[in-house]
Amino acid sequence: MKPPTLWSALLLALSVSAIQAADADPTRALPEGEKPHDARIGKVRTLDDKDFDFHVPTTLKEWETRRRALREQVLVAEGLWPMPEKTPLNPVIHGKIDRDDYTVEKVFFASMPGHYVSGNLYRPKGKTGKLPAVLSPHGHWKDGRMYDAGETVAKKQIEINAETNTAGARYPLQARCVQLARMGCVVFHYDMVGVADSQQIAHREGFTDAAAELRLQSFMGLQTWNSIRALDFLLSLPDVDPARIGVTGASGGGTQTFILCAVDDRPTVAFPAVMVSTAMQGGCVCENASYLRQGTGNVELAALFAPKPLGMTGAHDWTIDIEKRGLPELKALYKLYGAEDRVMAKCFPQFEHNYNQVSRQVMYNWFNKTLKLGQPEPVVEKPFEPIPPKELSVYDAQHPLPKDAVDAARLRQLMAEASDRRIKDLRPRAAKEVWRYHHFFGTALRVMVHDDLPSSDEVEAKEVGDRQEHDGVISRRYLLSRKGQGEQIPAVGMCRANFNGTVVVWVHPAGKSSLYKDGKLVPAAEKILDAKAGILAVDVLGTGELSLDKQPIVDPKYAGFTFGYNRPLLAQRVHDILTAVAFVRGNEKTKQVDLVGWDEAGPWVMLARALCGDAVARTAADANGFSFDKVKTTDDPMMLPGAVKYGGLYALTGLAAPGELYLHNLDRALTDSWLPSVYAAYFAENLVRKADKTDPVTVADWLLR
Repeated sequence: MKPPTLWSALLLALSVSAIQAADADPTRALPEGEKPHDARIGKVRTLDDKDFDFHVPTTLKEWETRRRALREQVLVAEGLWPMPEKTPLNPVIHGKIDRDDYTVEKVFFASMPGHYVSGNLYRPKGKTGKLPAVLSPHGHWKDGRMYDAGETVAKKQIEINAETNTAGARYPLQARCVQLARMGCVVFHYDMVGVADSQQIAHREGFTDAAAELRLQSFMGLQTWNSIRALDFLLSLPDVDPARIGVTGASGGGTQTFILCAVDDRPTVAFPAVMVSTAMQGGCVCENASYLRQGTGNVELAALFAPKPLGMTGAHDWTIDIEKRGLPELKALYKLYGAEDRVMAKCFPQFEHNYNQVSRQVMYNWFNKTLKLGQPEPVVEKPFEPIPPKELSVYDAQHPLPKDAVDAARLRQLMAEASDRRIKDLRPRAAKEVWRYHHFFGTALRVMVHDDLPSSDEVEAKEVGDRQEHDGVISRRYLLSRKGQGEQIPAVGMCRANFNGTVVVWVHPAGKSSLYKDGKLVPAAEKILDAKAGILAVDVLGTGELSLDKQPIVDPKYAGFTFGYNRPLLAQRVHDILTAVAFVRGNEKTKQVDLVGWDEAGPWVMLARALCGDAVARTAADANGFSFDKVKTTDDPMMLPGAVKYGGLYALTGLAAPGELYLHNLDRALTDSWLPSVYAAYFAENLVRKADKTDPVTVADWLLR
């Protein structure tokens, strides 16, 4: 049986003979002492969870829609939305080392002013014309591309049949570059930040404070940008064929591989080794960023490369089940493209985490086929003469690190200035420019909240208890949720008998109990009901019956370990407001939806309104003197990574245009012109701003005028 809708249930209450008297709190949804069983309260999701499964859409159209949204999520998470300006690389290539059938050169270039990427360029000898190329990030091996396993480890690798010769066993990273060059590829083997020759910024440091989060400046984002610029460098070489570009790395280099291939269309073949799985998602700050894996995981992120050829290996680590969990889903996705044979994975459970010769040879044969290298198969790695690690170093007396090289603090400052210029250019100055602002800011906010206004069909409402009448007000209590998400958002709907179809969604830091004081409706609520409108008041997460015993824990080492997998508290509150709006909007008797945010809940409502489109007519919110610049710790309840990058509260609220908006109690320190400039492109008169806090009854009058 279809459950009663909100307003029909309330009006039906008039004909019910046994209307109960109100209890001490007429808004309470659950018995005193009982708390909602909301799935969001309790254990947070972490990178070590084992259920990052990929649920394959049933149609290609569904996947393409999902793919577009997920790619945007990755770009926002990495601080690359919109893409930063590409400044000159000014590459330096020197110090050629000659071997029998290949050469090795030393390279450094500026991925952005003051920050240098370093690495080695392997080239085949005796080849003419345009050659295939491979970008090769090294991963978390000691000293990176200069890794030397040592004689003892090398001997052990040969004993367990992981390697066949001492050179490959001792220098496995050099081995793969050499073999690929011998197969006819130009190979660029480049440093992670803080490893080998990249010593401007220590690995895992420099991007973990609140200011970095608010600007979405992350170690991972920097490394992804370096990968994009490394690809720019590789493609700038006159002997490289842009139609045949491979990328391969293992462990952290595997993460760099599939993330680059998720956001850049230029790679044509990928082989992320020992990283893609439904278990551990990457344990370093350089593999995590806020928002990156909310609602997704490495298998689906790797799937963004479809239908291009994708190969993987697994080992006796978190990737051990790749052939049973991950590969079948990827094959099902590739089948939607008619390209099932373009994805493969092979696990070698006899070996620990590795990119050994056994695994490398799987990659060589995959690249031989997909990059059309024309080598006799099976391709078997040959012994080589290793280059002593010190001789691979790119900097020397004749080629020192450039004098303009900067540390993390200065780099972040330069990044912020460049980002601010880019964002400022998106401020609409005419009506024809509004679409750019909505495209970039709207996408960013959807990712930051990890939500959009749902359809009414996506919302579930469980009616709780009996209908009540209190001072002539008919009320009904609910627990709201999105379907399948296990939420319980307490809400109360109320109206009088002459309800006219206008509903005000009421959001307050004290929750729905704020409707009453000393057993009576507060004047603003009374005003709304007397005007024949209804009210839906909600306890968003952390308020009212949905209050928390303690603040959600944010990883003190790096917030990306928390917000990469879980919504920030502020985003959860915005999510709950959107649920309430969708619930009200879906009722057949609702003619108009308005929003009001009181006190510190005002900014929550402003952000929610920005995602509501034309579902909400009028919104009044107390800005509470708030600015995201005031957030100084990553566990602040108002932390929303990226909020400063995208202009702050008022710039994001501009997405509400042209909806009628009344803001009061503004931050006096701001001389913000975002809101007026956006509204000027629509209807300037729809925006009302008051510096001082407005009396609640006056706010209600504006809503009901």
